[in-house]
Parts: sequence; C-alpha cells; structure tokens
Amino acid sequence: MSLLSSAFRWTLALCFLLLSALLSLTLAGPLAIDVEEPPASARQLFGSTVLDEVPLIDGHNDLPWNLYNYERNRINQFELNSDLKQHPVWGPSTSSHTDIPRLRAGKVGAQFWVAYVSCSNQYKDAVERTLEQIDVIKRMVRKYPDHLKYVTGTDGIRTAFEEGKVGSLIAVEGGHSMDSRLAVLRMYYELGVRYMTLTHSCNTPWADASPIDDETDPVLRNVSVWGRNVIWEMNRLGMLIDLSHVSHGVMVDVLEHTKAPVIFSHSSSHAVYQHHRNVRDEVLKSLVANRGIIMVNFYTGFIGGNSIDNVVAHLNYIKSITGPDYIGLGSDFDGVGSVPAGLDDVSKYPDLFDMLAEGVYRTGETFVPWTREELRALAGENLLRVFGEVERVRDSMAGVAPYEDLIPYAEFVDAGVADQPCMSDLEIHK
Repeated sequence: MSLLSSAFRWTLALCFLLLSALLSLTLAGPLAIDVEEPPASARQLFGSTVLDEVPLIDGHNDLPWNLYNYERNRINQFELNSDLKQHPVWGPSTSSHTDIPRLRAGKVGAQFWVAYVSCSNQYKDAVERTLEQIDVIKRMVRKYPDHLKYVTGTDGIRTAFEEGKVGSLIAVEGGHSMDSRLAVLRMYYELGVRYMTLTHSCNTPWADASPIDDETDPVLRNVSVWGRNVIWEMNRLGMLIDLSHVSHGVMVDVLEHTKAPVIFSHSSSHAVYQHHRNVRDEVLKSLVANRGIIMVNFYTGFIGGNSIDNVVAHLNYIKSITGPDYIGLGSDFDGVGSVPAGLDDVSKYPDLFDMLAEGVYRTGETFVPWTREELRALAGENLLRVFGEVERVRDSMAGVAPYEDLIPYAEFVDAGVADQPCMSDLEIHK
C-alpha cells in the first residue's frame, strides 16, 4: 500500500467521522440555548402562508348584488374569470372588489355570497327578489367549476379547500327577506341558505335594526315574542344567526335565547369607533360565553378611517376583549363604496395576515404580533368551529317538529306595516 493511498483513506475516514458527528447533533434536536424571537421578516412570511394551511373564510361578500346592479343577473355572457378592473362598467365602480383572478391572488378558501334585496322591498316583492339572488349565486358557482364549489356545511368547506376551490355558501341579508313567514325561512334553508341576518337597516315586525340605537326616545321592541320563534327555528334548521345590522337590544335578546352560537358576519368594535353598526364590549363578552364569532368589517364608514391600520386596530382591540378564538373576517366587499387603502379588494388578504404577523402598523407603530395559531383561528378555524356547533345543535333537534304559528297581526300593527297588500291573508289573526 502506498503512502498516498493510505493518506487518502485517513482523509475519507476523518470526513466520515465529521459527518456522523453533525448528523448526531441534528437528530438530537436543538441545543439547549436561548433562541431569539424570529425576525419580523420570518414572522411576516408565516403570516401569508397560513392561508395555504387553513381556508380563509370571508363572512360577507355582496358580489351577487352587483351582478343584479350591473348585469341584471344576466351572467351567461358576463365573465367573472377576468380582470374586472378593466371592465368599462365594473372597472370605474368604487364598489367592485371581486373577480376570480383576485380571489385566487387573495387565497380565499370559502366565501359567503350574499342574497340581498333592499328594505324598500319589504312586504312587497322581497321574497321573489331574494329567490332571484339565490338563483344567480347558484348559477355563478356552476359556471366556474374549476374555481368555485357550492357547499352547505363544514365538511363541504374543507373539501373545497382540499380541491383548491373557493367553497361557496349562500347567505340572506335581512329578515325582511322572509316576509315574517317561517315557511319561507325553511325553504331558504332547503335552497342552501346557511345564515340569515336578522335585520338589515330597517326594522321587521319582530326585531329592531341598529339605526334605532341612534334615535331619541325610541320605542324599543328588541326581539318580539314571535321573533324568538325565528331564533328557535333557525337553531332547529342549523342556520347561522347573523347579528350584524341588528340593534343592541336585539343582540342582547338573541344571545340570551339562542341554543347555538351566533355570528356577526360583518361588524366591528363600538369601542374603537362608535357607530351603531358596531358591537359594544358587553356584547363581545357575551359572545365569548355563547362561543360565537365576530367577523370584522372593512367599510371605512364603520371602522372610522381609510387605512388597513384601522382594520388591524379593530382586530387587535376585539382580541384584547375576547381572546383570539372568537374573531374572523367579513369584508363587505362589493357592498360598500369605500374600503381602506391596503385592503383594496379580495386580493389583499395575504397583506393583512403578513401585517398581523409582523406586528407593525403602516405608521411604524408596533403591536403584539399575532402567532401562527391565532392567524389560523382568524382565517377560518373559528368559523368552522362555530358552524360545526350550529350543526350539532341542529342534529340534536332532528326529531323536533317545525314551529307553525303565524306572527300575530298585532305585531304588524305595532311595526306600522299592517296596511301592506300581503297582510290581507293574516286578517284572521286580529
């Protein structure tokens, strides 16, 4: 054996020993030393990647309302899978924030699409118009099977996310859409509606809307006796009760009487910005006891400013009251004419999650960064928990018969709508 080959062998042996030592250290796990907080850039990275791990579920998008406004629901020749910012009608609109390319860029995992009709339709053609909006949502979803998937529950949301599609659910915004008829409510559920907002900006005969809280000496009815039957029937059906838009008194009444967790599909904090649409601290605390969720709204008129910082301020404040397990996002995109800079449309959710993980406002002021677990909860895990609990209440009431009594005629008189033509068939309840 030559000296050269011997030296070569010793070199190989030494390299093998060094590699073995390094491998042993790696397998043994981290060394017992203090580890510094990850730099802001690392936290920012996990902010947006959370949306690859859990579905981002937005509680409220009014795209179907714009389909009615701009297209009169004629969508066969309308292309949602395009850049609507370049569209001659949709592009200039300040209330157009959604198309499929931007949904993809925003990593949206599930969306409640809202079947909304105006309060001016109450006790006229609200039911018919709501049915048209449910129809256009279903047709929209069917038109884009590569991107959207119609779902009606928690399992469907998870399946759509696994398939890389936007789980698409239907919501009805405003109890005026059911004409105070529980049969209509039940039919909405059969058609796929999975939450109903108890009021919009107008009172119903059985529940007050939030503008009443700004009135001087209002006549408060909160939730009427018959209105509690709406709550009970929604519990029985497994339909989420949405308390956005309702009065403070209705919030309190519903939280007292519901058997299931509730949602605020698009509301913010009253303490941060005092608007009647926002939720007061005492209700937030009751929401924790109820195990419900508040999904924070992006409308500048409700958050008190025109920056993404304002949304973050509401999120941070609500988290300080409720903890991280009762918060979600309900943008109100396509339903409002002004959204914050930095949250311009549905493509911007990753920016919000990066910002929350980094813990820095755009002004440079810092706040406590959100952890990965908190961001996962915010994105979708909280809503999935609430929805799952509502489904379990539904299953526990499977053998319970539907509530059948019609609303007393006196409640229509008290609400000032007894002279509407569709009230004639309720004369027997005088």
